[in-house]
Amino acid sequence: MSAVAASSVERLTSVQADLERRRIRTRWALVAPALVIIGIFGIVPLLIILVYSFLVAGGYGGVEWKFTTDAYVSFLFERDIFDGTFKFVTDYLEIFWRSIWLALLTTGVCLLLGFPTAYFMATRPASQRNYWVFLITLPFWTNLLIRTYAIMLILRDEGLVNDLLLRFGLADKPVHLLYTNFAIILGLLYSFLPFMVLPLYSSLEKLDFRLVEAGFDLYATRRKVLWRIIIPLAKPGIIAGCLLVFIPALGAYITPLILGGGGELMIGNLIALQFGTSRNWPFGAAQALILMAAVMLALMVYVRSSSDRSRGLHG
Repeated sequence: MSAVAASSVERLTSVQADLERRRIRTRWALVAPALVIIGIFGIVPLLIILVYSFLVAGGYGGVEWKFTTDAYVSFLFERDIFDGTFKFVTDYLEIFWRSIWLALLTTGVCLLLGFPTAYFMATRPASQRNYWVFLITLPFWTNLLIRTYAIMLILRDEGLVNDLLLRFGLADKPVHLLYTNFAIILGLLYSFLPFMVLPLYSSLEKLDFRLVEAGFDLYATRRKVLWRIIIPLAKPGIIAGCLLVFIPALGAYITPLILGGGGELMIGNLIALQFGTSRNWPFGAAQALILMAAVMLALMVYVRSSSDRSRGLHG
C-alpha cells in the first residue's frame, strides 16, 4: 500500500513539475516579443553609443575606429594649443546645470499646478471625470512642434501678450519674453503638465475620501488633512509624475531650440549640435551617456533612500 502511495505521490509531483515548466515556457513566449523589441530598439542603440564614445571623431562626421577617451576628457578639460597642457573648463557643466535647474523648476511648477487640478478632477462626479481627462489629454492631439510655435507667436514682441500689455498701458514698449529662460520654462510647463496631472489623478481617484472626512471629524485643519492624509496616500502618483516630467524635461530639444533661440542651450540641444553642426559623434555620444548616468545615479540614490525610510518605518 505504501509503495502504491509513493508511486502516486511521485506521479503527482512529476505532473506538477511538468505543468510548472509549461507555465514558465508560456510566460517566456508571451514576454519574448517585448524583450526582442527592447533589445533591438533600446539596448543595441545604447551599446552603439557606448562604443562610439570611445572612438575618434571623423573629419566630416562619423568615427574612426581608434580607441580613445578624449570625448570624456573634453567634457571637463581643454587642451592648450601651444604647450599641450590641460585646463579645467566649466562650459559644458554650466549647460548641464542650467538644464537641471530648468527641469527641476518645471517639475516643481507642474506639481504645484497639477496637484490641485488632479484633486479637482478626482472629486468630480464619476460621470464627469472622463470629460476632464479628455480635456487634459487634448493638447496631445496636436504635434509638439506646432504647439511650441504657437507659444512663440504668443510671446514674441508683436505677440498677444505684448499687444495686451501695450493696449492696457501696462508697458511703454514690448517686453522681451521670447528667447529667455522664462519662455523655455513656460514651453516645458505647457508640454509636460499633463504628464504630472494624469499620474496624480490616477492616485487621487483611488483615494478613500472617508479618511478625509474622518480627519475633519477629528478636528484636523485643512492643512493637516492635506499633509497627513492626502499627500501620503497620493505619494506614488507624485513620484511618478515628477519622474515623468523631470527626465524628459532634462533632455528636451524642441522647446529650448525654438523658445530659447539657440542662446539658452540645454543638454538636448548640446548633444544635437555635436551630431549635427560640429560633427563630433564621439563627444555627442559621451555627453548622452553622461546625462544618462547622472539620471540613473539620482534615481538609484532616491530608490535607496526610499527603501531605507520604508525599513525604518516598518522596522
